[in-house]
Amino acid sequence: MTRHFLDLADAGGDAIAAMLADAQDRKVTRVDGLGAWPKGRPDADAPLAGHVLGMIFEKNSTRTRVSFDIGMRQLGGTSVILDAGTSQLGRGESVADTARVLSRMVDCIMIRTDDHAKAEELARHASVPVINGLTDRSHPCQIVADLLTMVEHGKALPGLELAWLGDGNNVLHSILEAAGIFRFNVRIGTPPGYEPDAEFVEMARTGGANVTMTHDAAEAARDADIIVTDTWVSMGQDHAEDKLAAMEPFRVDEKLMGLSKPDAKFLHCLPAHVGDEVSEAVFEGPQSVVFDEAENRIHAQKSILLWCFGLL
Repeated sequence: MTRHFLDLADAGGDAIAAMLADAQDRKVTRVDGLGAWPKGRPDADAPLAGHVLGMIFEKNSTRTRVSFDIGMRQLGGTSVILDAGTSQLGRGESVADTARVLSRMVDCIMIRTDDHAKAEELARHASVPVINGLTDRSHPCQIVADLLTMVEHGKALPGLELAWLGDGNNVLHSILEAAGIFRFNVRIGTPPGYEPDAEFVEMARTGGANVTMTHDAAEAARDADIIVTDTWVSMGQDHAEDKLAAMEPFRVDEKLMGLSKPDAKFLHCLPAHVGDEVSEAVFEGPQSVVFDEAENRIHAQKSILLWCFGLL
């Protein structure tokens, strides 16, 4: 059976825990010796030698593009990149036909797109694994990296208190999915009208997470173990001025961060608009682990790929 990774539930808790353990092991092996290994050197076992990842980009990317490319190289494989402007996707070739063609040419497909339905259609017609590199619905690959970062910084997931501040977007949706799987609690501080989809809130609660929603940023941040935010205006969104005004009280600044636990960590999936959703003092401060989080995209992608290939 082909293993697709469109959302965290496609893998489940045991598999994600295995991903985190594998990612930690592989990272330690590479980073020991002060990062002496060149970034493109394959891991000793090179488990994906000879395999090719096809990457489809309909939305701009830095971390997703580079982490999957370098991750495949470190696993011994290679990757090819397609975008709408330079492939037949941009000229109207159907998602179904693209899936069937690529399935005969590559061993796995990653797609980063605006519409989650495209990723689902790609998976329906592909005979190789399909990975969601980001859609308007969810961002599961980012959350595997976030979970890895939390664990690395000494945070046990069950019972964790995570505060989300800002827009109830696709990243928050995947955090809520993770909360239901690992039973940590999420306090969501958003302006009225910017709450996450109720489906994901219910999913988290059904899994045993305590999810609270508030329009008071301080209430969400108080005594949190982790504070997370994201850009206020995502790629392609309209009505930016109204949204920015609504989000102002939810900026993560020193005062808001000071309400969290003394050993709390700050996460942001990047790119950040410093001065908007987060102050420079927090972004560059000692509680910020955003660049550990960014690096962990490589290690997370590797473990996701190995699970998709049935090697975890």
